[in-house]
Amino acid sequence: MAAVISEALPKFTAETLKLASKQSQRCHVVSETLSSAIDRYIREQEAVHMKRKVLSLTQSFEGIKEANLLLPSSTSRELVEDPLKAMERSQRWKVKSCYGDVGLRYQEDQTLAYVAARMPAVYSALYRVLSEVKRRVPDLSPTKVLDFGAGTGSALWAMMEVWPGSLKQMNLVEPSQSMQRAGLSLLKDLDDLPLIHSYDSIESLTKHVRKPDRQHNVVIASHVLGEIPSLKDRITLVRQLWNLTDDILVLVEPGSPQGSNIISQMRSHILWMEKRRTRKLLNAARKSSKELMPLNTGAFVVAPCPHDGPCPLRNTGKYCHFVQRLERTPSQRQFKWARGTLRGFEDEKFCYVAIRRGTRPRESWPLDGMKFDTLKEMREKRIPENLEVPVETDFSTIDEEEELEDEDILVSDEEELDSPEADLGTGWGRIIYMPMRRGNRVELDVCRATNCEGTDGSFDRVVITQRQNPALHHQARRSIWGDLWPLRSRK
Repeated sequence: MAAVISEALPKFTAETLKLASKQSQRCHVVSETLSSAIDRYIREQEAVHMKRKVLSLTQSFEGIKEANLLLPSSTSRELVEDPLKAMERSQRWKVKSCYGDVGLRYQEDQTLAYVAARMPAVYSALYRVLSEVKRRVPDLSPTKVLDFGAGTGSALWAMMEVWPGSLKQMNLVEPSQSMQRAGLSLLKDLDDLPLIHSYDSIESLTKHVRKPDRQHNVVIASHVLGEIPSLKDRITLVRQLWNLTDDILVLVEPGSPQGSNIISQMRSHILWMEKRRTRKLLNAARKSSKELMPLNTGAFVVAPCPHDGPCPLRNTGKYCHFVQRLERTPSQRQFKWARGTLRGFEDEKFCYVAIRRGTRPRESWPLDGMKFDTLKEMREKRIPENLEVPVETDFSTIDEEEELEDEDILVSDEEELDSPEADLGTGWGRIIYMPMRRGNRVELDVCRATNCEGTDGSFDRVVITQRQNPALHHQARRSIWGDLWPLRSRK
């Protein structure tokens, strides 16, 4: 860490850096309330041939992936470079429904299979995404939320867990009547529910809701854009959703190259659209000799991107996605099909973006002002009395050491509320893929901003060695895919 140290006082210590950087969750356990509701719903339906139905649903999802591959790669590039031109050239693969162009319609059998096999995984991914939004935006306490493509209510369950008691009204847009019935059935025994309104389309929502009441604190669209292979219709839909939020828009898609491509396209379009809008407002203000600008102009990415520039992974052959491990529910263990023994957990891959209205705050970078000792300097500062080790600990086993590490993680979770949070500035990179641990060095693939304004980003390999920086090396060894990585400003 040979960079020049800022004269500003450091904002973090080595310990609080670890807490602020931790955004991932190791193995999520679906809440007992949701698991019991799913089991009860399946029993009430008196389902037969469930494994066959689950397998059929999986094949339907694969069909949607193949349909999306029909879109040429040139169209995707045009969308980023010139969104208006790409809208005219987009190819279409249509099955008409209340969404517009949607590739899958849920009937009773598909809904039942979805609740049994897919809902816990989608819920876990949404819980992970919304938990990070809460940590990155601690002042956010949403009271009114819109869930487009609500399905059986996975986002509603995640919202109630992440912000307990905050949610007052939830608007659900879901064209499938069987999905709506299943979602309401899962909620029927819960207390203190928010006010829930269900609509079969955005047009229906705008028809029944007055214009001043259409704004929502958070708008969520989860695992639905991939069912609309037409680029023109995706853009139209995302623009409508963006206009319905006064704060944050969250988009989530499966963790596949196609899902990542969709998220990247929609992210680029919203940022481009708001940049153009801001430029027009500035020009109008100059012509009228006014210095006032409307509130909430512009947009920036809350997560996962630490910058608002083009995605640095776009031409690398890699794609940005994350993994959430979850403990399988009884319904998943019972009805999911596997060639061998079904594991007790599964890994849900997902891509996402959370975009907020306004301009990205200018914050000091977390490592500015911090001084780290090298391994040699740490050894020189050791006090001989502190090196005495009790005889009982000389023969501790590996299992005991792992238990101590787990206890450290639990303590960190409890102390997280009192520790500084990672701000929305550009000084935090995102760890993409699992770190590689090689002896006394750790290699991290980090997506990071290249300037304080966050207008551009890069994808870099960061190497941390124990010899040069024991404190950051300790943090790197405990970092996993999806965590943040603190950076020092380039001066």
